Amino acid sequence: MTRNSFDTDLMELHNDLLRMGSIVEKQMFQCIEALVNQDTDLAEQIIDNDDLVDNLQKEIEDKCIKLIATQQPMAVDLRNIFTTTKIVTDLERMADHAVDIAKVVKRLKGEKYIKQLIDIPRMGKIVNEMIKDSLDAYIEGNVDKAYEICKRDDEIDAIYKQVFSELLLIMMSNPATITQATQFLFVCKFLERVADHTTNICEWTVYLITGEQIDLNE
Repeated sequence: MTRNSFDTDLMELHNDLLRMGSIVEKQMFQCIEALVNQDTDLAEQIIDNDDLVDNLQKEIEDKCIKLIATQQPMAVDLRNIFTTTKIVTDLERMADHAVDIAKVVKRLKGEKYIKQLIDIPRMGKIVNEMIKDSLDAYIEGNVDKAYEICKRDDEIDAIYKQVFSELLLIMMSNPATITQATQFLFVCKFLERVADHTTNICEWTVYLITGEQIDLNE
């Protein structure tokens, strides 16, 4: 296989990764929308669509293995293929958390919410922007952008702590709210985990460009 052919295969890998990323973005956006609107049909759709993400992950990983086996890539190309496999793993886990949130929507079906959802959608919006921007940084090979995105993880952590305190007060003042408040806490935790996975993508971007493995998830 020629170098041009190899470059074409690498580009195809990146396109597959972006396609997977856009599905995950949509899943994340929709799970918050389903939660806010108590839309169990949409929640069901998110759960059903998880197979799309799982299948894409397997497809991309198979292409990576085939490229390594047939091309004996040079160090920088190998790094490129390796980071792709790592990023699709993070994307697949994000999609799992979208499904986790969709399951919360189903569990809370027909219940009147104990509070208006303001901070959770705000977390969702930030997380979605992080997903999109982290993939852009990866494709552009933009290390500065990768570092910038990681700073937003602190914002997510701050909102999580704020919501945690607020829900704790609600539960203490009225034990009848405990079950529902706990579900909302789970949602916040899932969103916080998704933000961590976007930070992982940024770390892999830095590794791809510099060859250095760093921990931005502190």
